[in-house]
Parts: sequence; C-alpha cells; structure tokens
Amino acid sequence: MTSPELADALLPVCGLRLATVAAGVRYANRPDVVLLEAAPGSRCAAVFTRNAFCAAPVHLAREHLAQAAPRYLLINTGNANAGTGASGLADARACTAAVAEAAGVSAAEVLPFSTG
Repeated sequence: MTSPELADALLPVCGLRLATVAAGVRYANRPDVVLLEAAPGSRCAAVFTRNAFCAAPVHLAREHLAQAAPRYLLINTGNANAGTGASGLADARACTAAVAEAAGVSAAEVLPFSTG
C-alpha cells in the first residue's frame, strides 16, 4: 500500500491527528516516521516489555510517562534503537526534544517508539 492509498484508507478519529513522512530511517521514499497528536486532556495507557534489555525508547517513554501526560507519540520504523547504549538514549531524547520544541510542549509530553 502506498502512502496516498494509506491516507485514503484512514478514517478520522476525534481528538487525534496523524502525520507520516518518509525520513529515510532505513529506506528512501518509504513512510517510516509517524507523529500522532492527542487533544489536550486525552488519557493514555501504556504496556511495556518486561525484558531486562529494552531499547532506549522504552526507557525514555517510561520516564516521560512518570513526569507528564503524553500529547505526542513519535514512532519510527526501520531502526529499533535497541542495544545502542547511551548514544541511543541521547538520540531518543533529541528526537522527543525536537518534537516538543516544534509543538510548544515539554519533552516529557512526547513518547518515543521505535521498531526495526
């Protein structure tokens, strides 16, 4: 399914806005980043892996959820950011900070998600 076909297949959900982009995370010209915006006051629940070796986005999402209610979900595919140590955590922090700055919210209101 190409990106225009996908856009035509999605129905609007009250209180949510969604954007996709081909950022070249793994392949060129293929949508690989999603940004989901939840309306102010929205509620969120999360379930995380219990694996002792979770990826940087899992650690950061847990941290952010303990600080604030999320407004944005930043999702990438093509790179799970797992086993990347301190640099992976720094990358996840930088990505959430960039979204937060553009949206005018705190970085804690942005949850990162990555999948390989």
